[in-house]
Amino acid sequence: MSRLAPAVSRLLVAAGGPGGLRLRQACAELGLTAIQAGGSAEALVARAREAGCEALHPGEGGTAEQLALAEACRRAGVRFLGPPTELLAAMAEGGGMRQRMREAGLPLTAASAGHEVRMSLLADGRGRVIYLAPRQRLHEALSVAPLGWLTAERSVYLGRLAGQGVAALGLTGLVEVRFRVEGNRLGFAAMAPGLTGEEALDEALSGLDPVVEQLRVLLGGRLRERQPRLAPHGHARLWQLSLPPAALLSGGPGLRLDRAPGEAGARLLAWGRRAEEARDRARRGLVELLGEAEATRLATP
Repeated sequence: MSRLAPAVSRLLVAAGGPGGLRLRQACAELGLTAIQAGGSAEALVARAREAGCEALHPGEGGTAEQLALAEACRRAGVRFLGPPTELLAAMAEGGGMRQRMREAGLPLTAASAGHEVRMSLLADGRGRVIYLAPRQRLHEALSVAPLGWLTAERSVYLGRLAGQGVAALGLTGLVEVRFRVEGNRLGFAAMAPGLTGEEALDEALSGLDPVVEQLRVLLGGRLRERQPRLAPHGHARLWQLSLPPAALLSGGPGLRLDRAPGEAGARLLAWGRRAEEARDRARRGLVELLGEAEATRLATP
């Protein structure tokens, strides 16, 4: 990948664990210097200024946390790598974003109706928007994509709806759009900014790295991928884990472990050509890392 020559060359990353690791890797790939830190919004902005950072990335922070960071950055004159405060406020409030999506032509649904389906979208601020595979969080630790119960036609329809909504906002960067699907009924439920911690699913299924691409477009780059090339290939499962220090993964086809040195937080990704193959590989990885009993508990469903 060619390196950018942006006004930003040094940024503070407000993330630790696997999320911070992936952001540091993405920055290195783009020729950027990343400084990692934690703390309150004001403390993070102060650290960014002390370290000579031109920008601050909110990591995988929630919507309210990102809004606080964006406001602190605006007061301090530090560039915030995320949506503008107006849109963050609408996402945090919920009702304001639902009204915007209604005006953009999206159907709405009750936030608790049916299955929740999540999709990540990238926009470059020049009218180009791409969507990635629908995914579902089955429980707190496990996310899967694509969804066997969702037809390819309906997946494309959801992606086009989500792209229509994001384009209407004039967004630049990465967002997650959440739908509710119940039988033949579906509708927009919510939107969240930036990284979710589930980007490895998209990497495995499409070959595109949303972490790198988010940084690229926020720093002025154009989206280069075409939507037809992003159709998902195979099946992927992602676990959010807390591992003992001695836990090791031997590797092998279709298995990957993201874990920052010295930290317990980790993410195990399993990919397979078929859903059963991904499930079997995931179980092998979980057994190696956590033992038979815990692997059995986590591998259900």
